[in-house]
Amino acid sequence: MATSMTHLFVTILLVAAHTAFAETNMLQDLCVADLQGAKVNGYACKDPSQVTPEDFYYIGLAAPADTSNTATGSAVTAGNVEKIPGLNMMGTSMSRIDYAPGGLNPPHLHPRASEAIYVLEGRLFVGFLTTTGKLISKHINKGDVFVFPRALLHFQQNPNNAPASVIAAFDSQNPGTQSVGPSLFGANPPIPDDLLAKAFSVEPQVIQKVKGKFPAKK
Repeated sequence: MATSMTHLFVTILLVAAHTAFAETNMLQDLCVADLQGAKVNGYACKDPSQVTPEDFYYIGLAAPADTSNTATGSAVTAGNVEKIPGLNMMGTSMSRIDYAPGGLNPPHLHPRASEAIYVLEGRLFVGFLTTTGKLISKHINKGDVFVFPRALLHFQQNPNNAPASVIAAFDSQNPGTQSVGPSLFGANPPIPDDLLAKAFSVEPQVIQKVKGKFPAKK
């Protein structure tokens, strides 16, 4: 009897979990984001009568971004739900990344998405780190595709004397980006110097010098 009850309980839990997962799918044709409304793990739906073609349109990825005023020589132009409200609930977005000669998109991760890049122009050195510390890297050229798994540290570098650019696709409407340097050394409130010094096996004055290059986030 106890075994039968256990089986029944497990079956009910599995059915409930499957139902909950199914209910996360779209239950209507579209849910254009109301960017001014309340956020509950995403955006509420805009009044369908107010939906326009512009909610599904964005020209921002067409032209290269200015990389001359960036410290790392790269610039990201996002095409996420905040730029394209029609992406709400669709689980997808795109970005454009431009690299000056010698430019770098520093080590970072996307907590909510895997990423695939398609090289528009130029040649890049790209890679990601597994949780065991293995570096998986490759030089890629115009027309190539490279994939970065969800939430793993990765980077792109342009080691050449000509500009480069890629289109990046994500399986999230808002993948989020966490960069290693600014996150650790520009935290607000700041992470204690002695903690970071011990973590990186350096003297506290070295940490203070590095923090000077990363203004605290507001």
